[in-house]
Amino acid sequence: MRQTHRATAISRSTDFRPVLLGLAAGAVLILSTALSAKAQGTTISHGYSNFGALKYPADMAYLDYVNPDAPKGGEISISAQGTFDSFNLYARKGVPAAQSTIASESLLTATADDPYGTYCMLCETMEYPDDLKWVIFNLRKDVTFADGTPMTAEDVAFSYNLFVTQGIAEYRAIVSGVVENVEVLGPYQIRFTFNDNVPKRERLSFPGGTPVFSKAWFEETGARLDESSDQLFMSTGAYVLDEYEINRRVVYKRNPDYWGADHPMQIGRNNFDRIRIEYFADGTAAFEGFTAGVYTMRIENSSLLWATSYDFPGVQKGNVIKAEFPDGSVGTAQSFVFNLDRPNWQDPRVREAVGMMFNFEWSNETLFYGLYTRVDSFWPGTDLAATGVPTQEEIALLQPLVDEGLMPASVLTDEAQVPPVLDGDRNRPDRRSFRAASALLDEAGWEIGDDGKRRNAAGEVLTLDILSVSPLFDRIINPYVENLTRLGIEAKLDRVDNAQYVERRRSGDFDLVNHGFSMGFEPGIGLEQWFASKTADDSSRNLMRLRNPAVDRLLPKVVEATTLDELRTSVHALDRVLRYIGFTVPQWYKDVHTVAYYDMFGRPEALPPLDPGLLDIWWYDAEKHEALKAAGALR
Repeated sequence: MRQTHRATAISRSTDFRPVLLGLAAGAVLILSTALSAKAQGTTISHGYSNFGALKYPADMAYLDYVNPDAPKGGEISISAQGTFDSFNLYARKGVPAAQSTIASESLLTATADDPYGTYCMLCETMEYPDDLKWVIFNLRKDVTFADGTPMTAEDVAFSYNLFVTQGIAEYRAIVSGVVENVEVLGPYQIRFTFNDNVPKRERLSFPGGTPVFSKAWFEETGARLDESSDQLFMSTGAYVLDEYEINRRVVYKRNPDYWGADHPMQIGRNNFDRIRIEYFADGTAAFEGFTAGVYTMRIENSSLLWATSYDFPGVQKGNVIKAEFPDGSVGTAQSFVFNLDRPNWQDPRVREAVGMMFNFEWSNETLFYGLYTRVDSFWPGTDLAATGVPTQEEIALLQPLVDEGLMPASVLTDEAQVPPVLDGDRNRPDRRSFRAASALLDEAGWEIGDDGKRRNAAGEVLTLDILSVSPLFDRIINPYVENLTRLGIEAKLDRVDNAQYVERRRSGDFDLVNHGFSMGFEPGIGLEQWFASKTADDSSRNLMRLRNPAVDRLLPKVVEATTLDELRTSVHALDRVLRYIGFTVPQWYKDVHTVAYYDMFGRPEALPPLDPGLLDIWWYDAEKHEALKAAGALR
């Protein structure tokens, strides 16, 4: 996922836990010494940060974490699971190919070692007043699209309006009204004027983070953002589509005429001539493909395979390297989520009882080899996670919700909700937990019948289908189903193929489904795609169909935060309320990237904290590759 600009919310989320493979094509900074000077109340700058100073100055030579002398060439190959039939990640139609945003860039970009800074990439500078009522982007004059045509302000305006009019519904629901006016001031200058009610912290991210596409290409091809596409949208990135075979492989190649190859934030990056993705029907087949040398880099998401299966000959002979790299980003809060539109799951007592039957401790010890940590927040492993009882600053935000009857008074005094800790010696929860879950269901009107099944007053059986796509998840879900069945719930695993899985998640055709909540260090208006009532009917992120007035009241508090202390306090309050509502069965996360690769790559000695940059800042070693081929290690 090479794009890391803050507006990634314009695309729908993927169906699996995201794995960072590389960073956005880098920002291009001009070497002026006067970019941060103020003139008549207007700032002219090469970048922007809501919190503190930018890490990199305008006259930087290259990013701290790259090898500026990294060689170019060769190929890296990875795997993907399932199928694809489109290269458009921004439409609800079709299943997009892996890495399908690899060819696009935006006006601003982020780095992998500055969590709050954004930097000019397609622009030279940006100008803005103290109140950020507007921003003028002064565009680079040397930026070209993949077909060699120049990028101008008309393309930027066209692209922004494209997302506003044809973007997915959940994005349009939150972006409408952010920008009051878009003005093309000249071939290489564009101005965005913001509505006064839009918080300052959110303003630059929308125009600055929107991918820029070729207006002429869209008009010539008739392509639409809301339709599937058999080709990449024409943009300015370092890679273009080389070849593909539906459901088998995709190959992207480095554009030899890429406009930004010699600019400071691109030096030492985009090092591979080709990036190949091999598709497999399931995880087992993908792992076997790796051991056979079908592809050369594997991001391992199975704890079972990581702990038990990396003893194949390639590893034993030293041809394959098994490594763990620290992950300093916000942990993905992987969870099962309930479909709150279904009446059975609207009672929090029922949801709590169902959640108590998932034995993470046993799963981690028996199935995961102790490699994971339990998800206890939507910002796990960071100082944005709510802990203990609320602070006075949090109470100031929570008290109005209590006064209006939107939250119980206990939220002001109780510690933040955490998942129950169960017995790790066996899958079945201990008797105390089992009795507590049974009591909750009894209170909710689901009583045990003579046949051992839970029924309501109308005689309807409490059923629960857990939608899944990967056979590797069976070993996790089946023990959970056993516990739910013992509780009297008619539960089952409903594993389907990839196309059905994608469509049923979209349409809300599930009781419980896997979901990954991927938050950032600077949460803002994008949270509405995850949690706002207005996105509940049609969202790839608000899969649980959450409609809660207390959450809706807190979201603006996060968006309006102007200091890091205010941001932390508001996120703590939101995190506390989300966890109290209890629409998830928290699963697990880990703070390392588990990666295996054939010993044919070089990499910087110190990788950046927010992204290991596997496809971006690593490079191909021709001599090592030839040695592997001579040893018969690769196909």
